[in-house]
Amino acid sequence: MSNNLIIINNWDELLNELYKNSWNEGLERYRSSFVFRGLNDASYDLQTSLMRLGGNYPALEKHVIRNFCKYAHGSLVEFDSIWNWLSLAQHHGLPTRMLDWTYSPLIAAHFATANLYKFNEDSAIWAVDYYELRNFLPKKLKKILKDEGANVFTAKMLSKTVDSLEDFMNISDSNFLVFMEPASIDQRITNQFALFSLMSDQTITVDQWLTHHPNLWKKIIIKSHAKWEIRDKLDQANITERVLFPGLDGLGKWLKRVYTPKASWLKMIDSKAA
Repeated sequence: MSNNLIIINNWDELLNELYKNSWNEGLERYRSSFVFRGLNDASYDLQTSLMRLGGNYPALEKHVIRNFCKYAHGSLVEFDSIWNWLSLAQHHGLPTRMLDWTYSPLIAAHFATANLYKFNEDSAIWAVDYYELRNFLPKKLKKILKDEGANVFTAKMLSKTVDSLEDFMNISDSNFLVFMEPASIDQRITNQFALFSLMSDQTITVDQWLTHHPNLWKKIIIKSHAKWEIRDKLDQANITERVLFPGLDGLGKWLKRVYTPKASWLKMIDSKAA
């Protein structure tokens, strides 16, 4: 098995792995350099919603975004930037080349264990070292981070060098991966400690790119038999839909899951397997 794949069998193993090597000597603080993405099925790849459109989705991308900007023009964005519009679009479910990530390992664990229908499947948490990722950026983008003393981009920072997706795609002959923090559009973005990833080539998945950079990532596999314990302990820690999706929808999802008897969960799983 690859050294990048870590198997988790219980809560203690999960916590140890999620916070492993998080001590930052320079800061004298425990600050992990990883960002995380939780998947309720370990077999899923890091495919974007744009890819899931199918067909000639690369050609469709500009049309989808253009029409979103046109029809959503009354929506408030920090300034008129493609990166702000992309963030707003991703946040509201438009197919984009972006993927959702979080700085919080426990929030990633929530998304890996929240789907009752997937409790018979192993889950996964992808972890990518955003600090080391800087070494694989084009020179112009590296300079922005250096000048700002930052490790991750904001919309304003990206706009200093690239103000269109075409420019973004052509800034380097090599494919690259970028993480960008969105503006705090609403409480959901804030509560989820969220950021987005973007590939320079919208036809390449993040995991395909990471395969060529094994020092940047790990995939933490949560075995299905461990999900009961991990889910219950996340709930007790208040890492729930009620917090991550503020409002009545999140409240409803949380209450439905919490009050579903375990016997009913097992019945749902058995029914799906049949």
